[in-house]
Amino acid sequence: MRLTIKTLQLTVVASTVFIMTSCSSKKDTSAEPEVAAAPVGVVVALPKTIKDNSMELSGQVVAAVTANISTRIMGTVSQLTVKVGDVVQKGQVLVKITHDDISSKKGQTEAMIAEAEAACKNAEKDVERFKNLYKQQSATAKEVENVTLQFQSMKAKLEAAKQMRNEVDANLAYTTLTAPFAGVVSQKFMEAGGLANPGMPILTIEQSGSVEIAVNVPESEIQSIKMNGVASVVIKSLDKKFNATVKQIAPSSQFTGGQYVIKLEVPEKEKAGLHSGMYANVAIPLEMKGTNKSTDAVLVPVSSILYKDQLTGIYAVSKNHTALLRWVRLGKISGDEVEVLSGLAADEQFVLSADGKLFNGSAITEKK
Repeated sequence: MRLTIKTLQLTVVASTVFIMTSCSSKKDTSAEPEVAAAPVGVVVALPKTIKDNSMELSGQVVAAVTANISTRIMGTVSQLTVKVGDVVQKGQVLVKITHDDISSKKGQTEAMIAEAEAACKNAEKDVERFKNLYKQQSATAKEVENVTLQFQSMKAKLEAAKQMRNEVDANLAYTTLTAPFAGVVSQKFMEAGGLANPGMPILTIEQSGSVEIAVNVPESEIQSIKMNGVASVVIKSLDKKFNATVKQIAPSSQFTGGQYVIKLEVPEKEKAGLHSGMYANVAIPLEMKGTNKSTDAVLVPVSSILYKDQLTGIYAVSKNHTALLRWVRLGKISGDEVEVLSGLAADEQFVLSADGKLFNGSAITEKK
């Protein structure tokens, strides 16, 4: 019984110490200083009327002159002398295809020609002989006619054999493929040892220095495009901007998903560094058709926008005077301002600048 009472006494003492410690801890925590509100510059987002005098589209750099290297015969690729990125000259041998069967057919046609030539010469001599006999009244007119027709038949067979040889020679030419122009190999679809099929591309070659901008234009805007109109092109990957001229407008969108493809001619001095596949932002002025549109938009300074990976954001001001991070979708840039398409409404307050680092939910105070 004494052991139990002593145990209870120890328990009470331990509980008292724990409570006192807890109270002391709470007291120390409450004494910690609060984080000071960050001074910020606050601006109200107001809608502004802007002149929508351009149409912004996405485009791509493409080769102006390109060729798919293929063959019209079936055979094994015995030699492929180039790889992607190689510069080639006009007439340079690119691909060789086995042609044992074609060589055999050529030998057969050569033999047929030799046989037809011999038969033709023999028939020609018969014609001359029977004509002499006819003059001596030793042969009839019918016999002369028969040998003459036989001679004509031999001549036709000889011509047929020669045309067959031409066909074989034409097929034989497709066993050695050469570059049609000077350029660079952009794609390679087969390796040596592969089976080449008629019409299937083996290589793709792009002509050196021949690039243009291809842009897909929706049906609703195609009337805005005029030949020789000037468009502004931005290549973001190269931080490059230049003007390009509309040189081609596709008359149909039947095979392009309802989009009309237009081609822009790149100035010669701007072609350096451009490669097929690069993306371009193209702004085409609507003055091409003599119209301007006016729209209301929320514009904010570019300096107030935050960038994180592929996202863009801005700090809005809450009723409790805290910074709220809003992810926004941006539109056109006009000078030092950018259009906010979504994420920030008109008449909302947002942070223009801050003295210090902000985070989502941090307290803020407006600068005096």
